[in-house]
Amino acid sequence: MYRAVTRNIEVVVTPRYVADRSSPDDSYFFWAYTIAITNHGTETVQLKTRHWRITDADGRRQQVRGAGVVGEEPVLKAGEAFEYTSGVPLQTPSGFMAGSYGMVSASGERFEIEIPAFSLDSGDTRRTLN
Repeated sequence: MYRAVTRNIEVVVTPRYVADRSSPDDSYFFWAYTIAITNHGTETVQLKTRHWRITDADGRRQQVRGAGVVGEEPVLKAGEAFEYTSGVPLQTPSGFMAGSYGMVSASGERFEIEIPAFSLDSGDTRRTLN
């Protein structure tokens, strides 16, 4: 479990390797990650955007930007939480992800919250050749 708190909004990430969706012989490794976002503040906020930085074991980087998460732009009142699960494939048996969510407060203020860096580790010791 990985955790970050920005402006009283907590983001907890729990990644897991999904062996039955992976094919190590084809350099395809898949992880699911569950993210729980909890508003510990007093103001209602809405998640509007996501920005991911994904790096594999060979140092290849990709950035993903988009609206919301899993097709939603959740609104979190004080004390409320939202949880979702998504996934990511890599060409290597390990890597890491980090990022941020673009939020907007009920008063219209836009701000970013941190998604903590988290490790993707398949336990597979094979390395891909470039």
